[in-house]
Amino acid sequence: MSMVSDLISLTKPRLSTTVIFTAAGGWWLAPVESHWSIGVLSVVGTTLTVWAANTMNNYLERDSDIFMERTKNRPLPTKRMKPHVALIFGLVLTAISIPLLVELVNPLTGLLAGLALISYVLMYTPMKRTSSLNTLVGAFPGAMPPLMGWTAATNSIEIGGLLLFSVMLIWQIPHFLAIAIYRREEYTQAGLVMLPEVRGLAFTRAQMLFYTFILLPIPLLLFMAKTTSWATLIIGTVLGFYWFSQAVDGFRNKLEDKWARKFFGTSLLYLLGVFGAIVIDGLLMMWGLV
Repeated sequence: MSMVSDLISLTKPRLSTTVIFTAAGGWWLAPVESHWSIGVLSVVGTTLTVWAANTMNNYLERDSDIFMERTKNRPLPTKRMKPHVALIFGLVLTAISIPLLVELVNPLTGLLAGLALISYVLMYTPMKRTSSLNTLVGAFPGAMPPLMGWTAATNSIEIGGLLLFSVMLIWQIPHFLAIAIYRREEYTQAGLVMLPEVRGLAFTRAQMLFYTFILLPIPLLLFMAKTTSWATLIIGTVLGFYWFSQAVDGFRNKLEDKWARKFFGTSLLYLLGVFGAIVIDGLLMMWGLV
């Protein structure tokens, strides 16, 4: 039983909630009739792809994970599991997830899954040891789930799907920079190159301010594109300005760890609120109320 729980832990199951939520949101908002089974298959395939990427990430970072409080008790750093077991598990998940999406959903969604997997495992993960730009590179695969949900329904890349992709892409950068601030000592010990270490806290806070600012108009753009309705417009805008105000506070007052933890918490509130509003908008559109 411990082997099963260790294999599950390799997939970083807590992150799966975000994947399920955002992939389902993309499928839900797509402006076409799509059978519920396609939605389920797209979410399952997307989740399995993310599990594969996370497992491979665990395999590649097993040595650096020893030095971080939140990762040192994982199966590989503690040597509860042989590295080749994790590698095989990740390859098996890959062999299931990509063909599932290609054959049972559509080739475009499978292609996006493949791009996300490759960029996460072969670009983002090794780049964490060499360049602070890894956060930007890692945002690309992390933003893929809602677009994959959209393409599962439409079999095409359209403005609505791209805007949902943009929400996730932009959101991730200040979200992860906040983690990089309050865990900067752990990242340094693990030999991972993050922005606060390379460019300092002032520059990092400025980047967080910039990305929360350019996120502000996305709910309006979704509304103007008729992808969402008033719920996402209002909730997304209010939460966006609240998050941006925290970025302003941190930048002006040169705040550090305590502020970064609060900022991180607000980032989760923003994502939950926006995609919760997307569910509401989908219902309103389905019922013909907007």
